[in-house]
Amino acid sequence: MSHLPSRRGLLFGSAAVSAGVVLAGCTSNESKDEKTGANDQPVADDKPGKPVTIGFAGPQADHGWLNAINDNAKSRARKYSDVTLEITEGSNDTAAQIGQIETLINKKVDVLVVLPADGKALTQVGLKAMRAGIPVVNLDRVFNSPQAYRCWIGGDNYGMGLNAGHYIGEKLKGKANARVVELAGLDNLELTQQRTKGFDDALKNYPNIKKVARQAAEFTVESGQAKMAQLLQAQSKFDALWNHDDDQGVGALRAIEQAGRDDFLMVGGAGALAAFQAIKRGDSVLKATVLYPPTMAASAIDLARALGQNKGIGGLAEFEIPASLTLYSAVVDKGNVDQYMPTGFR
Repeated sequence: MSHLPSRRGLLFGSAAVSAGVVLAGCTSNESKDEKTGANDQPVADDKPGKPVTIGFAGPQADHGWLNAINDNAKSRARKYSDVTLEITEGSNDTAAQIGQIETLINKKVDVLVVLPADGKALTQVGLKAMRAGIPVVNLDRVFNSPQAYRCWIGGDNYGMGLNAGHYIGEKLKGKANARVVELAGLDNLELTQQRTKGFDDALKNYPNIKKVARQAAEFTVESGQAKMAQLLQAQSKFDALWNHDDDQGVGALRAIEQAGRDDFLMVGGAGALAAFQAIKRGDSVLKATVLYPPTMAASAIDLARALGQNKGIGGLAEFEIPASLTLYSAVVDKGNVDQYMPTGFR
C-alpha cells in the first residue's frame, strides 16, 4: 500500500470503484452518426473487443489485503471473454519479481499491471516495458519515474487518516477533554507516516480532542494483539482508537476483549470482511473502518483492457485514460456497511 501525494488530482468515489471503472469505446468503430461532437462522452461498451493479454505481477500474498488484490485481478479478468490474464506467482524478493516481469515482457503481453514489492527497485523494469511498447498500469506502490508507467491507480493513505480523524472527531465533538489513541502500522513505511499525518491534521479541527498515545504494530494479527495490550495497559481511559489495518485489528480486538474494555469506540482501516461483519453485528467496540479498497486491482484490469483496446473511460470527455487515479477512502459504518459487504476481503 502506498501514498502518492503529488498525483491526487483525480478522485473516484468508492462506490464507483467498487463497481469497477466503466470503460468506453472511443472512435475506431463508431459511425459518423454516433459521433455528434468533439466533447461527446465516449459510448460505454462492455461487448467483446480486440483480444488483450494482460500480464499481472504482484508481491507475495502474505497479508489479507494483498491476497484480495490477487483475487480481484483474477475475478475481474474472468468477466471479459476478450482478456487473457498471465499472472505471476508473486514475490517479495525484488530480484525475483523483476525476473517475472521480464518474462512477461519477453512473452510480449499487450499490457502489464504491476504492484511492485518495492516501487523504487522496480522502476527500471517498468521503464523497460514501456520502452518495449508495453503500457504499464502501476498499481498502488508507485514507481520512482512517471516514465515507467502509463497510468497509476492506488489508494490514498493520507486520506485514510484524514477521514478516520474526522469520523472520530464528529463522534467526540461534544465531549470535553476527549482522549484518543492510535495503533499504527510499520513505522518505517511512508504509508504509515502518511496515515498518521492525515489523522493528526484532522484532529486539529477538534480542540477538545487530544491524542494521548500512539503505538506502531506490524500489520499482523499477532502484533496487533501485543501492541494493543500494551496500549490498554498504559492508558486506563480513552474515548477512541484508530487502528490503521483491519488484519492487525483482529488481534487488537482480541486484546480489548481479554482486557474487558468496552469504554471507547474503535475505527479500523482497509475494509476486511471480518471488520464489516463486526460493524454490522454491533457487538464490539469496532464501529467503523476506513477503506483502502483492494478493488483497485479489478479497476487496474479494466484500465489495462482499455489500454490494450485503445479505449477511454465512460464519464470523461477525453479519449485516453488518465495518467493517475486516486481512490477515495470512504468511511464504512453501520449505516452503509451492507453496500460495501461484497467488497470485504478475507
